[in-house]
Amino acid sequence: MRSMFRGVGVALITPFNEDLSVDFDALEKIVKRCIEGNVDYLVVNGTTAEASTLTTDEKSEVLAFIKKINTTNLPLIYGIGANNTSQVTSLIDTTDFNGIDAILTVSPYYNKPSQEGIYQHYITIAEASPVPVLLYNVPGRTGSNVAADTTIRLSHHPNIFGIKEASGDLNQCLEIMKGKTDDFMLISGDDILTTPITAIGGDGVISVLANAFPADFCKMIHTGLDNDFKLATSLLLPFLPINDLLYKESNPVGVKEVLYNLGICKRHVRQPLLVASEELRQDIKREISILPF
Repeated sequence: MRSMFRGVGVALITPFNEDLSVDFDALEKIVKRCIEGNVDYLVVNGTTAEASTLTTDEKSEVLAFIKKINTTNLPLIYGIGANNTSQVTSLIDTTDFNGIDAILTVSPYYNKPSQEGIYQHYITIAEASPVPVLLYNVPGRTGSNVAADTTIRLSHHPNIFGIKEASGDLNQCLEIMKGKTDDFMLISGDDILTTPITAIGGDGVISVLANAFPADFCKMIHTGLDNDFKLATSLLLPFLPINDLLYKESNPVGVKEVLYNLGICKRHVRQPLLVASEELRQDIKREISILPF
């Protein structure tokens, strides 16, 4: 698993038409651009895909479509998560795993379980899943943190291969590196922190920015993975201003506005999200105009 998911995974957006149906033409543009940009794998139906607003049929249609246009057979990670453990296992039971290499499953949100509750949630999912499991810690969305000790305990399960760590806490990342099993992967869930996480032994990133700038972002990440951190940092710095804007009005509002400016897809999102405000549109347009790539 380490070689398959080392590098850049793209947290694919779901582009929409004016009527908020899935824009498959734009999705094809994004996937083909990612392939041409040398991304290492694709992540389907994650938070960035607005998965919480997609119907079951739409999720299946998007997955089938991406399998069809994935002409280079990049590995696929499929998002299956909920704050109801039995719901996750039910979703696993009804999913066709043909062509899916792993699942990404978020820590339970809103109900804020104890660390033991989080541990047991993931153990239940790992036992139910026919493919390997990638944990996802994103306290800013879930309202609770997967502590380093919990991640370390989970690293011993044979069907859990890593964590997408989006706590923004480098000390926590160091604790995970210190205590995890040797083959357990630490994958950044924060684009801008990927280079420092790679420097302490991390394995890359599941990226939002790579939807818009796959080639340049992959170059930066792989430079770090090749241990040239001085060059990787210099390649990272131009991304700082645009990255901050991506989350100003919630993800994926910002990255969709970037993609709209690049002529790749429309800016539409589903409620309760709203398209970028006029202020954000102008800020993003300005930053794109001064990017060095």
